[in-house]
Amino acid sequence: MGTRILVIEDEEPVQRIIATNLSRRGFKVKAVDSGERGLAAEPVFHPDLVLLDLGLPNLDGFGVIEALRERTSTPIIVLSVRGAEADKVRALDLGADDYLTKPFGLEELLARVRVGLRHASRAASEAVFRSGGLEVDLERRLVSVAGKTVHLTPTEYALLAALVGRPGAVLTDRALLRGVWGLEYGSENHYLHVVMARLRKKLEEDPARPRYIQTEVGVGYRLVEEPAED
Repeated sequence: MGTRILVIEDEEPVQRIIATNLSRRGFKVKAVDSGERGLAAEPVFHPDLVLLDLGLPNLDGFGVIEALRERTSTPIIVLSVRGAEADKVRALDLGADDYLTKPFGLEELLARVRVGLRHASRAASEAVFRSGGLEVDLERRLVSVAGKTVHLTPTEYALLAALVGRPGAVLTDRALLRGVWGLEYGSENHYLHVVMARLRKKLEEDPARPRYIQTEVGVGYRLVEEPAED
């Protein structure tokens, strides 16, 4: 059967290019041109990942994300035009996992798809996250870098754990604030930035050029996935 990808894109040339190239690489692709058709196809096609254009007619991409998140945790990668930072942030806050800015290259698309699928395939019970020299043992609440234990404050650990929960995905400032500090938070970005700076200082060899926690300018943060070091 192959890995299944649902493409919801109303621009026929873009839809065709995406579907053709994914199919050539062994993916089973279902392509539709509206949010309504996408929602109808999802429970029948059972996709492993959804590629979703935000600028759909009638039911737009935001409405599709909300509807999908009521019934599935399938990774969603949104497709957004350049400069629409507010739209990207809104989509991520609603539950999308990542975004691609149009126009995008095929290799970038494939890389994002691979990250989304890795996240989806990781067993929920997996207790240890590894990326390069970073290791986070969620059961024992232990963190180490290059084999050396790193001591984190409860807030620093909660922030790292939130990122570990969705490795490779972009988490917005608002999502991290609400997840770590509470639902009443959402605009106190300075809290997040101060704790993130402390966390990077403890985890990164060069906090000014972070390896593990990268900034998505104007959006939020992404925990990078790398092969574990021997």
